[in-house]
Amino acid sequence: MDSPSRIDSGDQSDDEAGEGQRGFFGLIGSRVGKQRGDTAANLHIHEALLLLQNYEESGQGWFWSTDAKGRLTYITDSVARLMGRTTGTLLGTALTDLFLPVDSHGERQRTLPFLLTKQSKFDKLPLRSAFEGDDRWWAISGRPQFDGGGKFTGYRGSGTDVTAQRRSAEDASRLALYDSLTGLANRFAISKKLDTTLAAFAQQQRSCAIMLLDLDRFKQVNDTLGHPAGDALLKQVAERLLKIVGDKEMVSRLGGDEFQIILPDIEDRGKLGDMAADIIASLSQPYSVEGSRCIIGASVGVAIAPFDGLSSDDLVRNADLALYAAKGNGRGRFAFYSSDLHTAAEDRRALEDDLRDALVRGEMALMYQPVVHSKSNMVSGVEALIRWTHPERGVISPAVFIPIAEEAGLIWALGEWVLRTACEDAASWPGDMRVAVNVSPIQFANAELPKVVAKALAATGLAPGRLELEITESVFLGDTAETAHMFEALKALGVRLALDDFGTGYSSLAYLQSAPFDKIKIDQSFVRDATIPGSRNGAIIAAIVALAEALEMETTAEGIESLDQLDLIRKLNVSHVQGYVYSKAVPQAELLDHAEGTWTIKPAGPARQRNDRFSLFRKVGAIHDNHRYAVVIRNLSATGAFIEGLLDVPIGTRFVIDFGEGQLVTASVRRSMKHQQGVEFEQTMVSDGNGGLCTRHRVSPYLIAAATQSTSALALPSFTTTSDWKAA
Repeated sequence: MDSPSRIDSGDQSDDEAGEGQRGFFGLIGSRVGKQRGDTAANLHIHEALLLLQNYEESGQGWFWSTDAKGRLTYITDSVARLMGRTTGTLLGTALTDLFLPVDSHGERQRTLPFLLTKQSKFDKLPLRSAFEGDDRWWAISGRPQFDGGGKFTGYRGSGTDVTAQRRSAEDASRLALYDSLTGLANRFAISKKLDTTLAAFAQQQRSCAIMLLDLDRFKQVNDTLGHPAGDALLKQVAERLLKIVGDKEMVSRLGGDEFQIILPDIEDRGKLGDMAADIIASLSQPYSVEGSRCIIGASVGVAIAPFDGLSSDDLVRNADLALYAAKGNGRGRFAFYSSDLHTAAEDRRALEDDLRDALVRGEMALMYQPVVHSKSNMVSGVEALIRWTHPERGVISPAVFIPIAEEAGLIWALGEWVLRTACEDAASWPGDMRVAVNVSPIQFANAELPKVVAKALAATGLAPGRLELEITESVFLGDTAETAHMFEALKALGVRLALDDFGTGYSSLAYLQSAPFDKIKIDQSFVRDATIPGSRNGAIIAAIVALAEALEMETTAEGIESLDQLDLIRKLNVSHVQGYVYSKAVPQAELLDHAEGTWTIKPAGPARQRNDRFSLFRKVGAIHDNHRYAVVIRNLSATGAFIEGLLDVPIGTRFVIDFGEGQLVTASVRRSMKHQQGVEFEQTMVSDGNGGLCTRHRVSPYLIAAATQSTSALALPSFTTTSDWKAA
C-alpha cells in the first residue's frame, strides 16, 4: 500500500500516524468518522474515500495537491517512483518542475504556470515528464481551493497516464506526414513546407532553391533483385542524401524513386551545382543490398525562387522540366531551369520523330578519330563516332540524340548500323589498323549482341582482332551471371574489349579480376584538370596506369587537347592518346588517304590547357554608360567570350553582358579587331550541369521590380572609359 505523501504542520498523534499509513484519503476518512460518529452518512463518505484510495493504488490514475505557492503537499507514491524520484524528494517541489515547458515539445495550449497563476481550473492538460529516463505523457486536471474566507489555499487535482494514446496519435501523424519506408517527409508534408517557406520568403525577398531528384536504373534493381531489395536500397539512398543536405525536414521522398530537397537562402548556382554533383556522385557509388552489389545513378533538376517561379506549383514544374532535360542529355547530370527548356522539350520531341527516319533517309554517317601511340605518335587504331546531319538543323551532337535514341528504343537499330558500317569501312583499310565501336548498356543487355557482332564480322570479312568494343562500367549494375556470360560470348568471337570512361562513378576493382578487358580508357574528366597546380588527377591517372600494367592491359587517355596535357600523359606512361592534340574525327575518305603504310601524326595545339570553349550563336546585350547594344556571342568560356556587333572598341572598355533572365556579368575588352572583341569576365561563369555555362548569381526579380517602379534605373557599374565607338 502506498505510504502517505503529505506535509503536516505540527506533531502527529500515534493514532494519526498509524492511520496515515493507509494514505491521504484513508486518513481523511478516519478523521471524519471520529468527528461525526458512525452514522450511515459517514460510512458512505468513508466508503467513497476508500474507493478513491483503491483507484489510486490500481495505477489507473493518481492524485496531487499543492499549497498556495504551488508546492506539492501530496503526490501518489507510485507516480513518484515512475518519475524516478521518491515522495520525500518531491514534496515541497513546485508542481511545474515535474513537467517540460510547453514550448520544448511544440504544444499549442495555455501553459501550466499561466493557469496556476490565474488560479484557473483545468482539465486533461497534456504534459510531458521532465525527468530523464521518463518519457511519459500525463493528462493533468486541477481545481483551485479556497478557505471559508475566500482565501486561495492551493490546488487539488488528479492525473492519468496518456502515453499510449499520445504515441498512437504521433504515429498516426507521422504516417500522414512522413514516408514510412525512409522516414523522410512525404509529398504532402514537403508540399506544405514549400508553400509556407515561399510565402514567408516572398515577403522578406529571400531566395529558395529546390532540387528534384530521380534515380537512374532503379527499376533494374527491382526487376533483378526484387522489391524488398529495392526498398532496402531506397533507405540507403535516403541516408546518403541526409549526409549531404543535413536537415532532415528539408528532404522528402515523393514516391517511388523520386526525391525533393528544399534549400532555403541559396541562389548561388555554383554552390547548388557543387551540391548536385556531390549528390550524383554519392548516390552513384555501389550499394550492398542483401548480399548483392547494386549500382544506380541519379539525375537532378534545380529551380530557384524567385527567379524561376514564385509559387510552389511553378517552382516544382520548372524543376521537373530541368530534371527532364538532365535525364534527356545522358542521365547522371544536373540541370538548372531556364526558359529555353520549354522550347528544348518541344525540340526534343520533334528530334525523336525525325530520328526514327534518319537512318532510312541516309542522314547518319561515321567519322573516325585516331588513337595514337603516346611515345611514337603512330596511329594504332581509330574510334568510330556517329554523326547526324539533319536536313534543317544541320549537324546534331551525339550527346543530344544518343540519349533520345536510348529513351525512344531506337538505340538497338542505330547500334547495329554503326557496328556493321564500321566493320565494312575497316575491312577496306590497308594494314591491320583497329576500329573501336561503342556499345551502350542497352545493347550489352541484349542477348542477341554476340550474334549481331558475329554477323557483322562474317559479312565484311574483318578479322575479329581488329574490332574493339568499348563498354562502360554501368554494365556491371548487378554483377549478374548474365554479365559474365555476355563477356564470355564476346571474347569467344576473338574481338577486343575496352573499358570506357573508367573512374566516372561506378569503379570497382572487383570486376577487373574477371572481366576480360584488353584496354582501360581514362575518362577525359581526369585529364582536363590534371595540369592545374594542386590537382590530384595526375596521381589518379598514375594509379590507373599501374593497375592496367599489372593486369597486362593497354591504357588510352581521352580528350587530350593541349601540349602540356600530352607531356603529362607521356610522363605517366599512358600507352595511347586520343584527342584534338592529334586529330579530330575524320570521314572515311580522308582516313583512306592516311591509311597507306605507317600513319604518324605530329601533335599540335595550345601550349597550355585552356578553359572549355563553346562555339555558339547567341544574341545578348552589352551595356555601357547606361546604353544597351545588341551583340552576338560567337565563343564562350567560363572566363570570357568572343563577341561581334560593335566597331573599334578600345582595349580596357568595361561592359555589363546581359545574358537574359537576370544573368549579368561585368567584362573588360582584352582584344579588339574591328567589329569583334574578346572580353574577360570579372567573375567566372559556372557549369549549368548540362554542358553549358551560366552566371553564378542573378539579379533578383524583386530588385528589378523595385527599379522599374522607382524613378531611377537599375543601378549598373559606372564606366569611365570613353565610348568613341559605334554599333556595327
